[in-house]
Amino acid sequence: MTILLRRASFITHHHRAGNLDRSAYLLLHQIITHGSAGIKALADEFRLDISTVCRQAAALEQKGYVYRIPNPVDGRAYSLQITDSGIKAYDQHRQARLARITDIVKDWSDEDCEMFGRLLRKYNRSVIHTCKG
Repeated sequence: MTILLRRASFITHHHRAGNLDRSAYLLLHQIITHGSAGIKALADEFRLDISTVCRQAAALEQKGYVYRIPNPVDGRAYSLQITDSGIKAYDQHRQARLARITDIVKDWSDEDCEMFGRLLRKYNRSVIHTCKG
């Protein structure tokens, strides 16, 4: 597992498309997948301190990838919504990651790719189940 994680991290960091780091990619993915979200909800989702997510969100806002939607009930609270620029950066990064993965497994059989995907999904579900339990 350590080698897998180290190599996946190496590919992401050394062949980065655009200027998204891992935390930016994950936050944008969450917002694209589930819609606008507040800092607390994002912190809960990723099991991070609110201050950490605030810093990450501020960096995304500074780049113009997200904007704040004020909460009408609580003027201090807000949700983050992705911008067109954020969608474009996310899509470019995602396509570059997919291209790198496709290149890595280009010599694998379709059966091997399907089995790897199936087992990886199973592993991810098990991790989520274990963390919630």
